[in-house]
Amino acid sequence: MSSRVRISLALLTGAVLGIGVTLTHGVLAEKQQPGEPLPLKDLRAFVEILERVKSDYVEPVSDDKLLENAVRGMLAGLDPHSSYLDKDEFKDMNTTTTGKFGGLGIEVQMKDGLVFVVSPIDDTPAAKAGIQSGDFIVKINEDTVRGLSLKEAVDKMRGDPGSKISLTVLRQSADKPLTFDMKRDTINVASAKGKLLEPGYGYIRVSQFTATTGKLMLDELKKIRKDGELRGLVLDLRNNPGGVLNAAVDVSDAFIEKGQVVSIKGRDADSNRIFNATAGDELAGRPIVVLVNGGSASAAEIVAGALQDTRRAVIVGSKTFGKGSVQTILPLANDSAIKITTARYYTPSGRSIQAEGIEPDITFQPVKISKADGDPFEGIREKEDDLKGRLDNPNSAKDEAKKAEAKASADKIAADEQTLAETDYQLYEALNLLKGLTIARGY
Repeated sequence: MSSRVRISLALLTGAVLGIGVTLTHGVLAEKQQPGEPLPLKDLRAFVEILERVKSDYVEPVSDDKLLENAVRGMLAGLDPHSSYLDKDEFKDMNTTTTGKFGGLGIEVQMKDGLVFVVSPIDDTPAAKAGIQSGDFIVKINEDTVRGLSLKEAVDKMRGDPGSKISLTVLRQSADKPLTFDMKRDTINVASAKGKLLEPGYGYIRVSQFTATTGKLMLDELKKIRKDGELRGLVLDLRNNPGGVLNAAVDVSDAFIEKGQVVSIKGRDADSNRIFNATAGDELAGRPIVVLVNGGSASAAEIVAGALQDTRRAVIVGSKTFGKGSVQTILPLANDSAIKITTARYYTPSGRSIQAEGIEPDITFQPVKISKADGDPFEGIREKEDDLKGRLDNPNSAKDEAKKAEAKASADKIAADEQTLAETDYQLYEALNLLKGLTIARGY
């Protein structure tokens, strides 16, 4: 092996593992550090393997490629979320956290040798095509995924906006593989969107957590308040794959008056942190219902856990993904970086949801409903108002125009509710629960 490779190996081992090493006459020597000594026997075996690959592999492989593969394997063997990011991947990572990037709009990780869909992102090619959280991607165009690394699979899914791609997926609820044809696009994600479900009842959808999500959410709240103060809010975190920790703290803090939002704890006590809420609640204590499902992960679970533990909101839906770890991006000198798990996070009550997820307070199963044929007794069943000789209501409004306007408004709300029930039954139930909470609490 060349001396350049030996020196690169020494520097690489020190940088990635955080273990100080020195080079003395071409031989690696230990530098005194607390904890376990450097396993020189295993390191010599690694160098021997490197030499064997260079000399005996069927085709020549560059030193840079071998070392990069070694680092990728080292990090991938730690957990599903630690990885090496080359120059292009690091650039993509920085772009993604700002909310603008290219591709299909899909959060994936490697699982059982296949590409596992954590979540599609709203209004992206993947979401529009019908890709769902929990799908396994088995083919990209005509190429089988098994045997590829996550980077190789992601590279195959990337491409110029407008170019076509076909994904074949396995879905637990389907009895055969499903094929989805779509076009790649530039993904501009508005990570928070708001609207009124009904007068007084707001809805905020947070699709992921980027650096600007907290501000965007507050802007959306301001917009939907233009028509009057909110009586309550539905916060939708379904299929939210997570993102920036500080953004999750910002969103939680917007509704928590005081106390802890989240804490992170790692091996190094100096890196432990507690994030506390600042004074002020955007809704002044009014009820919040948070929608989650199996695609709600990481930062989305931080928000759900904080609002659940502080009893600030009712969590509804289905059990969340269960990613309770924190990753840190550590830039390297060659414009690449490593993404490494450095801590676990804990909800205000001190619980870790790692590999457990958050159990909702009320479980809503995803179902589809269709409009009934109607009441068969409509027009036949009598009411008090239809009875001959009935007493008049002394409080009855004399202004028929006002009565007609009130009836028209009630009819429109009923029609909108029916449409919502047909298109998103979980949201329909969340709205009903929110109404009950606002009435019970006097808002």
